[in-house]
Amino acid sequence: MKILIVSDTHKSHRNFEKVLEENKDIDMLIHLGDVEGAEDYIEALADCPVHIIGGNNDFFSDLLSEEEFTIGGHHVFITHGHYYGVVTGEERLARAARERGADIVMYGHTHRPFYKEEEGLIILNPGSIAYPRQLERRASYMIMEIDEENRTHFELKYV
Repeated sequence: MKILIVSDTHKSHRNFEKVLEENKDIDMLIHLGDVEGAEDYIEALADCPVHIIGGNNDFFSDLLSEEEFTIGGHHVFITHGHYYGVVTGEERLARAARERGADIVMYGHTHRPFYKEEEGLIILNPGSIAYPRQLERRASYMIMEIDEENRTHFELKYV
């Protein structure tokens, strides 16, 4: 199974459209917030199951602020991250994920890619596909693959 993970498009879809064109074989799309009213457009483009949560800039949206689901036996918790103070660190988010029994937690908000495995929990942020803020300012996203043995593999990619 191949999953595309993006965040913080902020109504700028050029890079998102390019990444979808390059990854036509995805089985699922996960968007970690700040779509700014473009959720219908994103869902239509993806043409696969989609999970989108609301971010701090999704003011008048009916999107959930958090979601939990299972992918290939893995308990996944997604949130934009702003309610957990991710700008200053992932500790509160990791604690919430563990309390929920998640083994993977995904967030956005910082516009900076992040990946860490600690004590049976994978914490990740794909960065922003539209407005990156890390040192080299490269638009980024992640690909998650689940192999035949149900092991997860993550790859940070740049547009």
